[in-house]
This record gives sequence, structure tokens and C-alpha cells, in this order.
Amino acid sequence: MNTVLYWAASFALLCFVLGMACATVRMVRGPTAQDRVLGLDAFYVNGMLGILTFGIRSGTAVYFDVALLIALFGFVGATAMAKFLLRGEVIEP
Repeated sequence: MNTVLYWAASFALLCFVLGMACATVRMVRGPTAQDRVLGLDAFYVNGMLGILTFGIRSGTAVYFDVALLIALFGFVGATAMAKFLLRGEVIEP
């Protein structure tokens, strides 16, 4: 692997970890439930991008499948939480 690519991926991982830390603060201290949901959404997006960057850095394809699953479950979870906050129930009778 190229040295510049390695250091760029390392810097990107550091940035994603800092983004996850900021999202964690928003999840813990968010004054409303909507802030907490947005913090969770930002947390899983940064986690997914961190796993993708780690997969690029390590050169294995397993991490890409894991990142795809995280994106899928994160989208479904964020959609369910938004619907719950909007209507008060996830599954309508």
C-alpha cells in the first residue's frame, strides 16, 4: 500500500472517531428525543465510514460487507425511530 494512502486512511479514521465522539455527546446530552435520534444516526454513519476506511487500509473485502449491513440496519432503525417519534407507534394496527 502506498504510504500516502495509509496516512490519509489513518487521518480519516481519526476524524471518524472524533465524529463518533461528538455524536455520543449529542446522544447523551441531547435536550430532545429528536436530537438523540440524530446523534444515533450520525454515530452509525461515522462507524460505517470508519469500517469502510479500515477495510481500504487493510485491503480485505470482509469489512465492506459488514459496513453494508451496518448501513442497512442503521437506516431501518433510524426510519423506525423517526416514525415512532412522529406518530407514537411503529406498527399501525
